[in-house]
Amino acid sequence: MSIECNGKTIETTENGHLVNAEDWNEDVAKVIAEKEGVGMTEEHWDVVNYLRDEHFNNAGNEPNERTILKDMSKKWDKKLTSKDMYNLFPLMPSKQGRKIAGLPQSTRKGGY
Repeated sequence: MSIECNGKTIETTENGHLVNAEDWNEDVAKVIAEKEGVGMTEEHWDVVNYLRDEHFNNAGNEPNERTILKDMSKKWDKKLTSKDMYNLFPLMPSKQGRKIAGLPQSTRKGGY
C-alpha cells in the first residue's frame, strides 16, 4: 500500500503505517490524518510530536493511554480525561497517534 504526498509515493504497511519512518514530515502526517478522519489542531501536533520524541529519544518508548493523558495534562496545564484524548484520536490516542506520527505499529497489548 502507499500514500501520495507532494508528488511522491510513500510506501505504507497494510495497516497504513509508514514502511520507512524517514519518509515522515508534517505534510505526510496531514495526509495520514486525513485518511484517519482526524483534523490536525495544535493539540494533535503536541501529541504527535510527543510520541515521536518518546520513540526516537527514549529507546523506542511506546507511551500508553494513561501516560499520554498525564503528560499532555502537564503540557497543557489542565486536567484532561480519557474522553478528551479520544476526542482527538477516536481510534486510540497511542495507536492512531503513532500512525499519524509516522511510527511503527505499536507492539503493546491493551490500552489503558
